[in-house]
Amino acid sequence: MSPKKERAPAPKTAKEGEGLLQGKFFFNGDEACAEGAIAAGCRFFAGYPITPQSEIAERMAARLPQLGGTFMQMEDELSSLATALGASWGGQKAMTATSGPGFSLMMENIGLGMMTETPCVIVDIQRAGPSTGLPTAVSQGDVMQARWGSHGDYGVIAYAPCSPQEMYEHTIKAFRAAERFRMPVFVLGDEKVGHMRERVELNQAEVEQAVRREPTVPPEEYLPYEPEEDLVPSMASAGEGYRTHVTGLTHNERGYPQLDEETQQKLVQRLIEKVEKNKDEIIELEERETDEAEALIVSYGIAARTAFGALSLARQRGIKAGLLRLVTVWPFPEKRLRELSERVEKIVVPELNMGQISLEVERVVAGRAEVEGVTKAGGSLHRPEEIVEAIEGAS
Repeated sequence: MSPKKERAPAPKTAKEGEGLLQGKFFFNGDEACAEGAIAAGCRFFAGYPITPQSEIAERMAARLPQLGGTFMQMEDELSSLATALGASWGGQKAMTATSGPGFSLMMENIGLGMMTETPCVIVDIQRAGPSTGLPTAVSQGDVMQARWGSHGDYGVIAYAPCSPQEMYEHTIKAFRAAERFRMPVFVLGDEKVGHMRERVELNQAEVEQAVRREPTVPPEEYLPYEPEEDLVPSMASAGEGYRTHVTGLTHNERGYPQLDEETQQKLVQRLIEKVEKNKDEIIELEERETDEAEALIVSYGIAARTAFGALSLARQRGIKAGLLRLVTVWPFPEKRLRELSERVEKIVVPELNMGQISLEVERVVAGRAEVEGVTKAGGSLHRPEEIVEAIEGAS
């Protein structure tokens, strides 16, 4: 008989708060995103490997066990988001991450998350498409998919970071927004931001973690979809003694299916208005040199990095240009853009797609100023000169 092998001891589980990083690090955007999730209180991640987001999953696989959290590699992106939604109902701060084709696969469960008002964070590190496209090349081709990808109507919150530091910070903001408004929230990164390495300052031990709005009534009085004044319901987690019926069907405030026109109108209207009526709280913008601008650059994500250089170049050439950066792409900043459009002659919109936000800008501006998209299908970034040439074409 062979000697009996001793079973290896079970790995130790870290206490909450142990393993948080503090200080300055040389991270790429994907790694910074993972650390932002951890700082926000995320302790559950489910995902499937896909370029260029795989570094997020790899880092979460290494880091979550150090914090007593759970990492699950699923068989595909459909199950990844479904599992994250289930973990959220179990009381966890949950996240999944993907790229292009995987984001397409998630659309049905994005609709489920919106309908069931399940807080979670969905990170999309965009790559050039359609289909397999350029798997390792940059794009911003998913911004309209994030807004309209799943069928039906609902409000959307989406952040568009332009640096690894913002990947860290905006992932934290996304978790806060997800719990605050009880819904899936997007972080729309891209290949360049995901893979570029820069100094990232982490203050995880000092970050105020995302907080779930818990019921204030006893279980027998609790209605899981009864909105408060801001149109957002409180949320009980499984195992806390509250009865909750979770369904993607049109449902009443108790959560029971109620398939009539009045219930549908009331529910869908609230899913939209809980974002729209709170958008002044949600929308985040960066403005540069807009006070006396005669031309305006509107950009977001990695394209905004080139737009910063274009703004400087335009000023050197004597062009009175300004820049509006969309830190949150959704909800769209209609009010501020409309105000600026009344003061400028031309708006140029550099983006790494064939004009998705350009058309949104045209809709809002409604002829007050000329709008020109500076578009690329993906694969490479703009040159500052391309943006300035588009501005100069106004005269």
